[in-house]
Amino acid sequence: MKILDSKGRLFGTISILDLGAACVILLVIIGIFFFPGTSGTSIAGSGTGMKPIEIDAIVRGLGIRDPKVLLSEFDKANKANLIIRKQPHGQIDIKAVKQLTRTVTVPQPDGTVKALPDPKADAYAADLLLTLAGKAQVTKNGAVLGGEKIKIGVPIELEGFNYSFNATIIDVRIKE
Repeated sequence: MKILDSKGRLFGTISILDLGAACVILLVIIGIFFFPGTSGTSIAGSGTGMKPIEIDAIVRGLGIRDPKVLLSEFDKANKANLIIRKQPHGQIDIKAVKQLTRTVTVPQPDGTVKALPDPKADAYAADLLLTLAGKAQVTKNGAVLGGEKIKIGVPIELEGFNYSFNATIIDVRIKE
């Protein structure tokens, strides 16, 4: 009895290529289940060294019909989905939201300048200051939230039931 026939089949029935593919699949399965390595969690999500942080973010010119509706939704939900650099982080607590008034600089007769409310403020645009709270790992390079570094100037996206908008981080405070 021949082990290989003229067509390259083992014992006349199994192709050597099929046998090689089956061995590769078997090795991959063994590698996944018996030698998994890390559990797939990032260092930031491992729970070690996590400290509470507060993040201030500013939203400029949010197109909205009635900002009071959005502010009441923030009060009701107290949480929003956070996306950092196009990577979903999960939910973060909304600690405070403040609607900012738009101002213009007006020169005064004595030569000084004052910031006064803008009389031509757009009725459908709002500026908001958000204070967000969560837990992040603090490294020598700063806070890491959801595997992403949190620093001043980093754009984030907040998403809820009926809103999705971008904001920019303007302050990061690490609580002890």
